[in-house]
Amino acid sequence: MDPVILDKIKELEKELASLKASSRKSILSLSQSQYSDVKVGTRKNGTLYSVRDNRDRFFYPGEWMSFYDNLKENQKMTFDFLINTGARINEAIHVKVGDIDVPNKRLILRITKVKAAKKEKTPRPRPISVSSQFARKLNKYIKDNNLQDSDYLGLLTKSAANHALKLGLQRANIKDWYMFSLHNLRKTHGNWLKALGVEIGEICARLGHDHNTFLKSYASSDIFTYKDKQDMRMIIGDLYTK
Repeated sequence: MDPVILDKIKELEKELASLKASSRKSILSLSQSQYSDVKVGTRKNGTLYSVRDNRDRFFYPGEWMSFYDNLKENQKMTFDFLINTGARINEAIHVKVGDIDVPNKRLILRITKVKAAKKEKTPRPRPISVSSQFARKLNKYIKDNNLQDSDYLGLLTKSAANHALKLGLQRANIKDWYMFSLHNLRKTHGNWLKALGVEIGEICARLGHDHNTFLKSYASSDIFTYKDKQDMRMIIGDLYTK
């Protein structure tokens, strides 16, 4: 294997180990009141995990900008992708360059959730639109990294992204950081689009959900201010604008 690639792999492994250690310390430092919101357990390998009873939390735009500013440069594309598409992390990491149509501002999520309740056995590819701003950012990222159509984007793994999320939230001084997981970015994306006037049917098709699931798990009352909505537009660009 190319020595440069080997060095990069070792660097990423070292960073992930550091992230896991920091995350473990963070879980251990939860106060008694915080434990009432989060169930903490230990896996067979000795690592800690947390499960939230309340999954309603989403980002306000100001929180997102503060969180994003506290990410490392090599982490930002992963979170740019998630907030701009509403994709699940497993959907995002399987996107290849050839799945992205920059001129027409769209991409295809080919590895999607298989819904047993609907008797699905194979993933159903889901095409979605992206903003012109994010399309340009993707195009620059692809060129800067010399990626080819058959290449994956090289986003963070689920584990690495989860650890980066927790640490970024803490660095941004978001007090209830323990209430977030990567899935909350999907909730944020859906709620922002709803606040900006996008039809619920369109949001459901984009997220790969039916109407009832969206209303039960994603939708919330419109509690965003005019400034919030301006900031949303700055973050997700001209998505769903004519």
